[in-house]
Amino acid sequence: MSLIRRVPQLFAGLFLYGASMALMVESSLGGNSWDVFHQGVSQVTGISFGWVVLLTGIPVLLLWIPLRQRPGFGTVANLVVVGFSADIALALLPAGESIPGRVGYVVAGILLNGFATALYIGSRMGPGPRDGLMTGLAARFPRLSVRMIRTGIELTVLGVGFLLGGTVGVGTIAYALAIGPLVQLFLPLLTVRERPDTRRLDMITGK
Repeated sequence: MSLIRRVPQLFAGLFLYGASMALMVESSLGGNSWDVFHQGVSQVTGISFGWVVLLTGIPVLLLWIPLRQRPGFGTVANLVVVGFSADIALALLPAGESIPGRVGYVVAGILLNGFATALYIGSRMGPGPRDGLMTGLAARFPRLSVRMIRTGIELTVLGVGFLLGGTVGVGTIAYALAIGPLVQLFLPLLTVRERPDTRRLDMITGK
């Protein structure tokens, strides 16, 4: 498949992922599970939230080694584009004030996050550190569904983040329970089909 489709799909997914994070933040009803974890680590260590996000990506990438995952261009792009797009969206989105508006932000954020995750993973240019952990486990344990693996990861980091003092809200719980089924729904529809000889990309994405 030509890069003409894959590269735009990658960056569209990453930009939309950042926008989905902004929607969750502006709802004030709780962020996603990883951000609860990041917040908890930040409170315990005194390191800023942004640096925690960056630094926790390193040990997550190390977990790729036993799973035989390989970082790709999309892995590096993920570290840069998502934060950039989230900042843009946060600057443009009005703060959620009414309860219906805040709930709407949460619902839109979760749906957009599931779609965006499948969009950039489906480009087969390398998942982000945390999504690579999901695809690596799915490839290593084929009897477990993507939905089960993703939900398990989300609930684990959510629990640790809560114990460390991270803020948990209704949106956090909804995200943790819904993101796995959403990714499993969208991923087959958005995955770029490759020729049989492009095995390296299959290894990157765990397919």
